[in-house]
Order: sequence, then C-alpha cells, then structure tokens
Amino acid sequence: MRKRRRLLSMLLVLAMLSLTLSGCGRKSNEDTNTGSQTSETGGLDTSEEVELVMYVVSNEPTGQDAVNENFNKILKEKLNATLKINWIGWAEYANRYPLLFSSGEVFDMAYCASWLNFSSLAKRGAFMELDDLWPTYAPDNYAMQSDTAKQQATVDGSYYCVPTLLATYSAYGPIYRTDITEDSGWDGEMKTFEDMEEYLDIVAASGTGIEPLDIYSAGSEVDDVWMYYNGQYAIKGSTNDFLFIDPSEENPKLYTYYEYDKINEFLEMMTRWNEKGFFSKSALADTDSDKVRNGKAALRVHNVDTYQTYAIEHPEYKFKYSNFVSDVSNMSFTQDAMVISSTSKNPERALAFWNLLTTDQEVYDAFFYGILGESYELNAKGQFTILDPDKYATSAMWAARTTKLNRDQAGTPEDVSEYKKEWDAYIQDGAGSQKYRSFVIDTSSIETEYAACQSVHQQYWWPLELGYTDAEKGLAEYKENMEAAGIEKVREVIQGQLEAYLAGIEE
Repeated sequence: MRKRRRLLSMLLVLAMLSLTLSGCGRKSNEDTNTGSQTSETGGLDTSEEVELVMYVVSNEPTGQDAVNENFNKILKEKLNATLKINWIGWAEYANRYPLLFSSGEVFDMAYCASWLNFSSLAKRGAFMELDDLWPTYAPDNYAMQSDTAKQQATVDGSYYCVPTLLATYSAYGPIYRTDITEDSGWDGEMKTFEDMEEYLDIVAASGTGIEPLDIYSAGSEVDDVWMYYNGQYAIKGSTNDFLFIDPSEENPKLYTYYEYDKINEFLEMMTRWNEKGFFSKSALADTDSDKVRNGKAALRVHNVDTYQTYAIEHPEYKFKYSNFVSDVSNMSFTQDAMVISSTSKNPERALAFWNLLTTDQEVYDAFFYGILGESYELNAKGQFTILDPDKYATSAMWAARTTKLNRDQAGTPEDVSEYKKEWDAYIQDGAGSQKYRSFVIDTSSIETEYAACQSVHQQYWWPLELGYTDAEKGLAEYKENMEAAGIEKVREVIQGQLEAYLAGIEE
C-alpha cells in the first residue's frame, strides 16, 4: 500500500513538473511574437521593463550599491531592464546554495560551477534547459563557445548552463624569484627539470635562509608536473591524482604511478633534492601555504594566474614563470558558469542580458569593474586597479568573464599575455588532452574503493615522492597497498566510463 501511495505521489509530481515546463515553453513562444522586437536578441520583446534577479557566491562589497545604480542606468538604456544581485556569503554558501534551488524561490539566474555540483543540480531539475533559448537569445555568446565548452555544458543530452568565455589553462610550472640569483651568473634558463635543479642549487647556496622549494602539508605538485612534462594526462583533470593516460594514444589505458616507465627517474631526482635540502624534512607537517608569497621560499610549482598575482603583489622579488606542461589544454569551462533557474519568469531577457554583457565592453566594464574614476581606474595599457579594495571589488559573477573583454590587473607581467597567445594557438578541440577535458569520472559505484585509494596515495605516495622513504621499497609498499585498497576495481570502472565517453564523442 505504501509503495502504491509513493508511486501515485511520484506521478503527481511528474505531472505538475510537466505542466510547469510546458508553461515555460508557451511563455517563450508568446514573448517572441509580441511587441517591439530587436534582431540582436532573436526578436525579443523589450517594450516592458523587467527586473532580473541574479545570485552570486561571495561577500558583498560595501560600495556595491553605487556600482549597481550606475550599471542599471546603462542596462535600462540598452535592454530596458534592471538587475538585482543577491549575495550568498562564503560563511553560508555550503548550506544555503543547494537550498536556493529547492525552495521554489523565483529568480532568473545564478552563478554555478563544477565545484558547486552543476551536473548533479542539473539532473535534479534545478536549471532551465537551454537548447533553444541559448542560441536564440544569446546568439553571439553561443557562437563564441568552443565545442569543448558546449560539451561540458551538456547534461543528459541538453544544455543546462552557459560556460565562461574566459579561457583558463592546464599550464603548470615553476614560479620563481630572480632577485636571489642576480649576482650568481645563472643563465636564467628554466625549461627543464635540470634547469630547475640548477636554480634550486643556487638558492640553497645563497646564504639567505630562504627555502629553495615550497612544499607544505598539501603534498608536492612536482610529481604532477613531471607527468605533464612527459605528455601524460591526469584522468581526473587535476593535480594530486593517481590515475593517468597517454592522450596521444588512440585507445588510452589507465595506469598509475608504479606502472610508469619513468617513475624511477623521478624518485631518484626527488631523493637527490631531499638530500640537498631543497625542502624541509618535515614539509608535510608545515601548514604555511604562502611561503613564496611571504618571502620564505624561492620557488613553487603552480599556474600562470598565481604567477600573475605574485608578480603584482611583490614586484621587488622579480618573479618569473615557466610552463612545464607539454600538452596544454583548457581547464573546464564550467568551473565558472551561469545557469537560468527553473523558476525564472524572464529566461529570454536574462539570456539577452548575458549576450549583451559578454559582447559589449561598456556594459562589461560597468558590471565587472564598476565606476571608472570612483571604484577603478585604467592605466595606459588598459589594465585596471581597484581604487579602494576595502569598499569595492571586481564582480563575483566570474562566469561573465570573457577573454576578449577581460582586463588584466595593473602590474601584470608582459609575458602573461604572450603565454596565453601561445597556448591558444596550440589548443585544438578534440586533440591531445583537450579531447579529455569534458570527461568527468563517476565514482558513485566505487566510492569505498576510490576513497581507500586516495587515502593510500596520501599515506604512502606523498612521503615517497619527497624522498622520505627508500625509493625501491617505498614504491613496492605503495603498489601493495593500492592493490589492497581496490585500485584494480577503480581502474576497471573508470576505464569503462572512459571508453563509453570516447565512443560517444566519435558518434
């Protein structure tokens, strides 16, 4: 009897959901055939002023009201709309954000991301399906999206978000101070691990007391870069993974560290670096994650954005950066995304707004940076400076950023844009590691084994990769414990998902 009641309840919910969605569909069709129309927004009627409501995740700056007022004057003129931004603070987002989509609250759009469970929320009906809406009402934005980005916006065969148009990159490598080496006679080359070791030798002998290499309790990232340097790809698409493929292979097979033919060479290098004192003997107990930033260490391995931040904050350190990733690809475009709420009453106008925001420099500047001369200023290179960081900030709707309209912060090193141009010229949809950027592993059927492998990886690999344990003995222990944790089952399941993914994109 209880089963029957549950079944009837489910059918009733589905029927109500069907009526709601069909109502949304009718509204879209009616709106496109009435009133004044503009060709830029798919024939959208903008004769009636609307207030669009947006949610973002961040703490609201104290000067935001003035920024909103200025922006809405521009938006009213260009789209006969105003924007109300609601803020979910960092202290509350973990609990409040999921409730936003289950409360039934009526609003139009929100910031979302892969780290905010975009795919899971989409499957639960939190967002409006955008297959027709996106290309119709944000046609310029849609046309600028790469095939990879569109693929990442797809859940169960339909679009459910608009990904960021700001390209980010898998490039990773040493960020290092050059003020320390100015009188050393060093040639400045930083293209190989041999070059890195030469640099670290110089810092160690400098007598400054500065740690040559920044390692702390989150583990080393030198191992990740070693793999990327040799053209390998972490299947999870991030650092501190333990499963890799060779993306140059036609049908790549997953493998882990102890199966890699160059792993002994890596462990020998790290043992040598340990013996030379490039990092502390207790680095894994060190909780200071900002040792390069605060002047306690000379080099860390990270991305170009971190390099940009360090160089702006500490020009006296004369930072340089080198990319060690041989097969650069774009990081997920859904790490910053915009979604239309399933409760939105103005999805067409919201997407028309998004099209305007991501194509019009005046609108973008007013939204993202604020009021010229009051909240920000521009230098001769078009780089921005926030004038009062205690009062103003750049927008927390990071999904709005586009490569074309985004401005660098004043003090950004000249080589940052050169690096990005180089990577843009290299990256191609469907080639190399870019082909695998849309693949997301599903560990739901192997949660226990996957968690056990992660635990073993941290317990045995982290000290091994830093030369704290004997390389040969430590690698054997790592293998033994990974196998006991269930690595073969994990590999089998994810390998099947990978092959299904490849079959799907080749159809």
